[in-house]
Amino acid sequence: VQLQASGGGLAQAGDSLRLTCASSRRTSSNNAMGWFRQAPGKEREFVGRINWNGSTYYADSVKGRFTISRDNARGTAYLQMNSLKPEDTAVYYCASGFRPYAGRELVDYRYWGQGTQVTVSS
Repeated sequence: VQLQASGGGLAQAGDSLRLTCASSRRTSSNNAMGWFRQAPGKEREFVGRINWNGSTYYADSVKGRFTISRDNARGTAYLQMNSLKPEDTAVYYCASGFRPYAGRELVDYRYWGQGTQVTVSS
């Protein structure tokens, strides 16, 4: 399975961006999808995830601002980012879980996309 994350770019504080994660195989639509990010000099951190049934879970830092959705028919997941802040600047990665349900740990996810850069200026 290959995952392709896209939609990153430059934004100003308060702007919105929508990231897309496309899978090469529809079978990934049966599994949880997660979003992570990694800022320079920092470890990769959990942003949020959506299970196969659509249930979502977010990191406290993005709760209320970011929304994850998915289109199982297309094998695609989305990360809608609103009210962006400079501290959201990072490379964003999407990942596909081993099973329909997953948590917030990196080890819960089997396949990873290449990442897309999001830069938010103040």
